[in-house]
Amino acid sequence: MKISILCVGRIKEKYWNDAIDEYSKRLSRYCKLEICQVADEKTPDKAPEALENQIKAKEGARLMAKMDPAALKVALAIDGKKLDSPGLAAGIEKAGLSGISHIQFIIGGSLGLSEEVLRASDKRLSFSDMTFPHQMMRVILLEQIYRAYKITSGEPYHK
Repeated sequence: MKISILCVGRIKEKYWNDAIDEYSKRLSRYCKLEICQVADEKTPDKAPEALENQIKAKEGARLMAKMDPAALKVALAIDGKKLDSPGLAAGIEKAGLSGISHIQFIIGGSLGLSEEVLRASDKRLSFSDMTFPHQMMRVILLEQIYRAYKITSGEPYHK
């Protein structure tokens, strides 16, 4: 299975990059992992809604250019379906058993995802009603994908 994470912006903080590297290394025994970052747009403080929508559209167009039509596309969105860890594991396993060989998880920038990206996605997944920094969300997502593979492999994982 190939797992791609499409995300907006580069991570500058060493501690986030170290965590991403660690989970990427752990996942290498279970799947082929790809992290694809697209450029983010500068967002002024207190930007009007119209400008925020333009920014999301520009970032969204960059994400759409990286989306694989054959992949299962899962947008991370606050209004998405909430799953527990075994539920995510079952979803990844079910996708593989149904012949899907590529899953793309899509993380927006600080303003979230454009409507175009949300419409082009096959599923929406929410980790919480809370908002997390998009840099942190990459680490949380990688940890949960790793945990999903541990669960489906019947290996112990920390509860």
